[in-house]
Amino acid sequence: MEYGICMLSLVPMRAERSDKAEIVTQILFGECYELVSREGNWVCVQLATDGYRGWIDFKQHTPVSTGYYQDWCKASHPRVLDLLQFVGTDAARIPVGIGSYLPFLDGESIRINEVTYTYSGKVARGVERADVAKLKELALIFLKAPYLWGGKSLFGIDCSGFTQQVYGLCGYQLPRDAYQQVAYGEEVHFVGQTRPGDLAFFSNEEGRITHVGIMLEGQQIIHAHGEVRVDTLDHNGIYNADRKRYSHQLRIIKRVFV
Repeated sequence: MEYGICMLSLVPMRAERSDKAEIVTQILFGECYELVSREGNWVCVQLATDGYRGWIDFKQHTPVSTGYYQDWCKASHPRVLDLLQFVGTDAARIPVGIGSYLPFLDGESIRINEVTYTYSGKVARGVERADVAKLKELALIFLKAPYLWGGKSLFGIDCSGFTQQVYGLCGYQLPRDAYQQVAYGEEVHFVGQTRPGDLAFFSNEEGRITHVGIMLEGQQIIHAHGEVRVDTLDHNGIYNADRKRYSHQLRIIKRVFV
């Protein structure tokens, strides 16, 4: 087996072997993966974090040893908490955004293979899962981030990428897609019983889960729809006051932080 790590701010993972193909997710700096196959200038990889699989350009692949990968998978890695920071050596600096991984952070340095890189920014080390106040604080950092299908960064994020990032900064690993995330937690039967941090899921006309957001106080919900925004939730779904209409049909609410 071969393994790798993201050594850029972000690497797009695509559904097919083409720069024109759909971006299904993004690999964050410091995130490890396993190589599944190679075809031409593309490698199929599977993320160590959530098991997501897709294609990346071989030029954006950085190999790591089997031992490093195994140690990475066993460890709990702090995440970048600043909106934008840098890791670097004397030779170069790499820009990293909020949510990026800081492998084997030791004081002010991280380790990738046998090379150390300095880091002096803020760090998210995970919090108690019941700390919904911290989760809300982290969610609001992404407010006004533009919507981007497959995105996981402050500069472009989709609905499930947003919930995955916020929960990840709290030390809780969610799956990548909304239809996968809905399998987690306990059902909340009424909108009036929601608590900050609950996940609300929404379905399309065929009944398929297509959207997710994080509940706040007062039946408000923060979610990525055009941008990361705050709207109101009732038993019908999300009401967009700017457009004076419902944008999503409510399917189920789940409480992950029990």
